[in-house]
Amino acid sequence: MTELLYYNDAYLQHFDTTINGVDGDRVALDHTAFYPGGGGQLCDEGWLTISDRRLRVAKVKKEGATVWHTLEATDSGLPEMVIGQGVHGELDWERRYLLMRTHTAMHILCGVVWRDYEASVTGGNMDPGAGRMDFEFAAMSRELVTDIEEKCNAEIAAARPVRSQILPREEAFQIPDLIRTKINLLPEGISEIRTIELAGLDLQADGGTHVRNTSEVGQMRVTDYKSKGAINKRIYIELE
Repeated sequence: MTELLYYNDAYLQHFDTTINGVDGDRVALDHTAFYPGGGGQLCDEGWLTISDRRLRVAKVKKEGATVWHTLEATDSGLPEMVIGQGVHGELDWERRYLLMRTHTAMHILCGVVWRDYEASVTGGNMDPGAGRMDFEFAAMSRELVTDIEEKCNAEIAAARPVRSQILPREEAFQIPDLIRTKINLLPEGISEIRTIELAGLDLQADGGTHVRNTSEVGQMRVTDYKSKGAINKRIYIELE
């Protein structure tokens, strides 16, 4: 089992831990600040220092309760890795922080569209600094997306605090509109649910990483929109 440090502190960039599993070029750690991906957010990248060798972490994946870190071998291969060995972790912070800003921007977009148009999310994805989200709209126009863009930037300027909380499943599902996606993607077996709240705008289940305040997102721009079906419209955004 891997303790997930990013749940309590998304701004943690460095950490010391120990190896608790080895599988070829992959290591599992006792605790990690690396986000393993999910909910449309890419996994983190960065470095692990093992036996005084700084190795690139190319991929992070959660399997059950364990987070595995895939390492890029150098010309001299990988060092010996054994359970209990000390490790220093370092995130690619520029990339992670941009993903945090982007993920929070997607929540702002979702919150505005739900609040003002009552449209459910039907899909989404993000890259560092850009993303797209699909909504259950019958029609979409340039005037509509311009209005949405202006409202999103107003919410960014409002400097709303962003808070996370872990709740028992029964308590979490008493929150109105906790699930904004058209299909509930939360597995039945999960006993605790993490929520992300943009104070006064948005509250929903989410397992990713976010900034502390909407003002950190920066300017958001709607770059395009497309029809993906009779009642499915896609909005593309970028951060400036």
